[in-house]
Amino acid sequence: MTAQILVVDDEPDMKALVLQKFRHQIRDGAINFLFASDGVEALAMLKANGDIEMVVADINMPRMDGLTLLQKLRETTENISTIIVSAYGDMSNIRTAMNRGAFDFVTKPIDFADLEKTIAKTVRHVEYLREARQRQAAAERAYASLSRYFSPNLAKQLANGTDAVDLGGQRREIATVFSDIAGFTALVETLEPSVLGPLLNDYLSGLTDVVFAYDGTVAKIIGDALHVLFGAPGEQPDHADRAVACAVAMDTYAQSFCQRWHCKGVPLGITRLGAHAGPAIVGNFGGGRFFDYTAYGDTINVASRLEAANKQLGTRVLVSAALAEKVENFRGRPVGDLMLRGRTEPIRAFEPVQIKGCDPVAESYQKAFALLEATDPRAMAAFAAHVGNYPRDQLASFHLKRLLGGENGTKISLD
Repeated sequence: MTAQILVVDDEPDMKALVLQKFRHQIRDGAINFLFASDGVEALAMLKANGDIEMVVADINMPRMDGLTLLQKLRETTENISTIIVSAYGDMSNIRTAMNRGAFDFVTKPIDFADLEKTIAKTVRHVEYLREARQRQAAAERAYASLSRYFSPNLAKQLANGTDAVDLGGQRREIATVFSDIAGFTALVETLEPSVLGPLLNDYLSGLTDVVFAYDGTVAKIIGDALHVLFGAPGEQPDHADRAVACAVAMDTYAQSFCQRWHCKGVPLGITRLGAHAGPAIVGNFGGGRFFDYTAYGDTINVASRLEAANKQLGTRVLVSAALAEKVENFRGRPVGDLMLRGRTEPIRAFEPVQIKGCDPVAESYQKAFALLEATDPRAMAAFAAHVGNYPRDQLASFHLKRLLGGENGTKISLD
């Protein structure tokens, strides 16, 4: 790219001397010079030629001197690099010029070899600034685009081109949450597009706002389902705490959302959530043409299976013991040891309890579950009494049905 340089000097032979000295660079297209006789004319030329990025200006000129021109440039633009020309030994004016933003200076009488070196150095500086502005502009455009689809932390890293989202991925300790609306596929068949669009858009916007509030990353949205990551792409030492708190907040939002749409006559199902923690491979697996930042591994599968297990258990949120153990002061009631599809060993799961302090429902359930865990015959009576007192506790009803069917203990085989 040709460097556009404006020379501001009132000496009549300055133009001829510059064109002669830099004739080779001009011929090769590396440099192009424009000329003005004072600061007033220079400002007019700068306004008319937006591609000028360097000014070589004398200090002593009629109408507007070089120091005043520097001040004007400082007030109106940040993209001009200036070389000031001053009398030899005039350090006071040189110091003033540098304080007003001059990049460098040369002294009179001008040593054109020195001027050539100074201009070459300034051209390199201009190129560096230009490239930096281009990178910044590209990053801002990328962030503006990506932030519509990805969480702010991921969008920022993508826009800056960091290694955290390189192709091929990396193994990380993460926590992950899956969400899904019960019966949504069947409901879609009964809804008009004019209803489905606002419903789904509002629901997903609300849930992603909750996720972003906990600095989570929405790795994927499929229909009404969300896959959320914590601990990736950036390190989050408290990723487990964030995941559980986020899952509880998502549940609260989803219940409120469901109730609002029930009032509108739309029988929206509950949102079910599953959360787990462990190792996973995370990264961009979409290839060079398609960006798909996601995660793979058993940790992801378990979280997905836990979300699905809510349907049979009558719960809305399930958190694995592996995740709960990482959360300080975790509050939750044990669900049982679940035999998830595709696994040979059971996984202990918990249902988060949001009520702080004394919770008679949780205490009554815990006593009954302790008997179930000990395979105590009194477990059936304990769960029957609990369900009698709290008939809306679907998890307790699930255990009571198991006991009435001849099952015992906490190991639960799911369909």
